[in-house]
Amino acid sequence: MDLQALKNNFGIIGNDPKLNQALDTAYQIAGTDLSVLITGESGAGKEVIPQIIHTYSSRKHNNYIAINCGAIPEGTVDSELFGHEKGAFTGANEARKGYFEVADNGTIFLDEVGELPLATQARLLRVLESGEFLRVGSSKAQKTDVRVIAASNINFMHAISTGKFREDLYYRLNAIPIYVPPLRERKNDIHLLFMKFALDFAEKYKMPVIKLAPEAQAFLEAYRWPGNVRQLKNVAEQMSILEHERHIFIDTIKKYIPVDDPNNLPVRKGEAYTSTSGDGMTDRDIIFKILMQLRQEVDALKSELVQAKAVTGNANIEFESVPPPHTVLINKEFEDRITDTQSELIDEKSLSIQDVNADLIKKALEKHDGRRKAAAEELGISERTLYRKIKDLNLDSK
Repeated sequence: MDLQALKNNFGIIGNDPKLNQALDTAYQIAGTDLSVLITGESGAGKEVIPQIIHTYSSRKHNNYIAINCGAIPEGTVDSELFGHEKGAFTGANEARKGYFEVADNGTIFLDEVGELPLATQARLLRVLESGEFLRVGSSKAQKTDVRVIAASNINFMHAISTGKFREDLYYRLNAIPIYVPPLRERKNDIHLLFMKFALDFAEKYKMPVIKLAPEAQAFLEAYRWPGNVRQLKNVAEQMSILEHERHIFIDTIKKYIPVDDPNNLPVRKGEAYTSTSGDGMTDRDIIFKILMQLRQEVDALKSELVQAKAVTGNANIEFESVPPPHTVLINKEFEDRITDTQSELIDEKSLSIQDVNADLIKKALEKHDGRRKAAAEELGISERTLYRKIKDLNLDSK
């Protein structure tokens, strides 16, 4: 099938190569019964992939059931997925079929599969390996023929290493991996998506469509979109409803999205990282920020020791008594990366914070042959922020 026809059938907007690859893979493997694991950030549009696979499979005339595993209470998840017998637990007044039984000969989509409890993961593995399952409260194995497609935004390697996800289940689900790129990796699609949403909302609310000025379009494309397509759609809807002026300029857009500032530290939620300002951050941003904070703390301690010497006259107080930055407890996930990156990012004995900033920017610009947009993406900051830093650090002349 022509890829554009596929997009038209499912209302997909965009021409990004990574998106096209995900869609093409979904269509190519639809006729098989292989398990599929879809990865990508929340809001990136992962839910369309299993719909494509089911529609173009031999199971298309049978049930397609989509389940958000994270929305099912842990105490009832086994009953929901595999069913239960009458009297299996308090309130089980009659036998009930689970989703795997109802979806027999069809397709089941397990969204947020990483949220399943370990005991349920073991049950799911048995279904994948043998097609067998047990209702809660029953000792009689039943058979089901179901195509399983799973999706999650977690870091599976981290979840496996911390004992939160079974390694054997991961490899069984991951027979065919499909990656859905985040919106920030689809910059050329951002304006197309925005205008599609704007047209839809103009029709829905019976009002003229909003249009972006060129600088407003550039601003949207430079933004990191931590909420991905879902966030972009919300912004388009808010502006369509609230703005009286139909021609949108950059100052108007700024009212609807958080400031793109990579200097904000992220807040850890499960295995994912989100910025305190709502912006995403790369691992390099996180490591650099941690190192800079540690450097500032060490400098402050050294300053206090100098003052202590002056006040007490105790010449035995030595700077070496200050614990070096690498002894501070840092999340295990980043320990190895920090150790490897420290020598590249900072020389603790000779570089100031300004020196490190300048050195990082110069290296990024050299790597990308002076292309500031590419360098900004490498550093995890906006192009506007990079211009300001180049000016503040007087790098234009260098």
